[in-house]
Amino acid sequence: MASGNLRKMTVSQEETIRYDLVLDENIRVNTLVGKVISLSWNGIITCTACQKNTKKSFGDGFCYTCFISAPEAAECTIRPELCRAHLGEGRDPEWEERNHNTPHIVYLAATDIVKVGVTRITQIPTRWIDQGASSAIRLAETPNRYEAGRLEVALKDFFADKTNWQRMLKNEIDESIDLVDEKWSLHDQLPADLTQFFTENDEVIALNYPVLEFPEKVKSLSFDKTAQISGKLMGVKGQYLLFEGGEVLNIRKHTGYYVTLDVLN
Repeated sequence: MASGNLRKMTVSQEETIRYDLVLDENIRVNTLVGKVISLSWNGIITCTACQKNTKKSFGDGFCYTCFISAPEAAECTIRPELCRAHLGEGRDPEWEERNHNTPHIVYLAATDIVKVGVTRITQIPTRWIDQGASSAIRLAETPNRYEAGRLEVALKDFFADKTNWQRMLKNEIDESIDLVDEKWSLHDQLPADLTQFFTENDEVIALNYPVLEFPEKVKSLSFDKTAQISGKLMGVKGQYLLFEGGEVLNIRKHTGYYVTLDVLN
């Protein structure tokens, strides 16, 4: 038995991706696959920024006050083209300098389609794993988040920027996707001030998730509707726990919820 406030599972790229659930102790989630587990919420949600209890969670586990004021929840975290860190501006310029005025990667990730995304260079391959990508490639490296955002906006004419989470969890993969070809097919279609950031690194990273069986249909679970969630854990992909019967729980969505984990067999 382990208890604590949920947060995004930590991941490590190995032959099979390693997941850890951080409660009052680290729980290696891979060892729970194939077992019946129970997660019980006691009704308490704690803001990840100010550590105060909140009746409702916003974004990645913020109370409303922090959601509209904390730099971690600023609009440029979702729309990097709006970032002003390179100008010394933002909700918290010091935080922005450390986290957004640093090298960023623009990448292509494959599932059933090709998706374009942006992340700090230090978050590779964590970001790809959190999104449940089957494979990914670096497309460009920029000096800050703003330039990465400009490039991502240009690429939205060619690729989606959001993951279809249901297809991702059902492991609907388009095996015909060639990320190297997709990457370089864009080079002559974009302005030179953007293609200057293209990287020669063409390594395609394949990602293997600890899943016994992927669901044919998915049903999203929520502690707001069911305080206790239990079942046979069939695997983990992205930030989702996959239960037998197609029920899935988004751990990241429930950041800050205080839960108790029991292994029933």
